[in-house]
Amino acid sequence: MTMAKQGKTATIFGGTGFVGRQIVRELASKGYVVKVATRIPERAYFLRPSGTVGQIVPFACDYSEPASIAAAVHGAEVVVNCIGILYEKRKGGFETAHHDIPAAIAKACKKENITRFVHVSSLGVNSDSEYGKSKLKGDKAVMKHCASATILRPSVIFGPDDSFFNMFAELSRYSPFLPLIGGGHTKFQPVYVGDVADAAIKALTYKGDSKNSPQGQIYELGGPDIVTFRQVYETLFAITGRRRPLVSVPWPLAKVQATFLSLLPSPLLTRDQVTALKTDNIVADGAKGLADLAVTPSSMALILPTYLARFRAGGANADIAA
Repeated sequence: MTMAKQGKTATIFGGTGFVGRQIVRELASKGYVVKVATRIPERAYFLRPSGTVGQIVPFACDYSEPASIAAAVHGAEVVVNCIGILYEKRKGGFETAHHDIPAAIAKACKKENITRFVHVSSLGVNSDSEYGKSKLKGDKAVMKHCASATILRPSVIFGPDDSFFNMFAELSRYSPFLPLIGGGHTKFQPVYVGDVADAAIKALTYKGDSKNSPQGQIYELGGPDIVTFRQVYETLFAITGRRRPLVSVPWPLAKVQATFLSLLPSPLLTRDQVTALKTDNIVADGAKGLADLAVTPSSMALILPTYLARFRAGGANADIAA
């Protein structure tokens, strides 16, 4: 491999995560030198093969220090923030991850005159959960401090390393039944991780007229399929061949169960997530979406079997009809 030519530079926060690593790969394929801002640089070393020698640069960053964030942003032409958490390990975790850090990044972008800043948020901003409220507060802070930012709000994201479909598929291996929280009526519009990454790249590299510019815009990202919680399970059963009884769990009981499940090192369910499930996670009518960024969404039927087939009894190559 040849050394990466020093040219355009991108800084990405949360680059080691599920969505971030996909964006890192795409930025590298576009020829960017990618600075992966992270608290522990060694954790980003696995990304180095995504580019040529020296193209992926793990960069030590203390998210609690604005000066450290500013140093990570300095010299970049484009910036992406993918930092986010699904549950709090300590009080104030949502506020820090979803508001304080994005606000500091936006301020740094404005100071450095960086106009191409993509902030990956969530459709969860529409819920009454603490998660959703913190995401919405963060989005507002980003726009306040960097008016040219582009905000992406994806629904549930699926892909080989997702923590949604994989979790339920794994749960079906040993659980005698699967819960339908609130009756399983909540709607989702799952979006493929590759499509989210493509949307980010489109926003960062847009060269068209100002009328259709993604700068200063919010996009709600959803795939071509809208499914209920019950249909999510049915999809899994069809792919894996593992059927389990579905048990309806009323909202109050779900809150009680979540109280105990949240005590696990990696909680299967929290009380705040139960609250979030009371609101549909789908793209609003009239909202800008993937099509406005010239991205064609991938269906679950096309992608899910490529990585969920391993959950079949006997393995990925087993004949589930047998």
